[in-house]
Amino acid sequence: MPGLLRGVARTAVVAGTATAVSNRVSRRQAGRWSQQEYEQQQAAPPPPQPVQAAPPPGDDMSSKLDQLQKLGELKAQGLLTEEEFAQQKARLLAG
Repeated sequence: MPGLLRGVARTAVVAGTATAVSNRVSRRQAGRWSQQEYEQQQAAPPPPQPVQAAPPPGDDMSSKLDQLQKLGELKAQGLLTEEEFAQQKARLLAG
C-alpha cells in the first residue's frame, strides 16, 4: 500500500506542476498577443482623406448654380449655418 500511495502522490505533484506551467504559458502568450495587437493598432496608417471630386465639365455658370443649389439645400437642412453658407457662396462665386 505505501508504494501505491507514493505513486498517487507523485502523480498529483506532476499533474499540479503541469497545470501551473500550462497556465503560466497561457498567460504569457495572451500578454504577447495583446501587445502585438496594440502595436499593430498604433502602427496602422491613418485612414485616407476623402478626395473632393472635380466639378463636372460643362458650362461653368450651370455648375456654379448647381453647387449654389446644393449649398442652399444643406443650409435648409440645418447642416450649414448662415455664416458658413455665406462663406461658401462667396468662395464659389469668386472662383
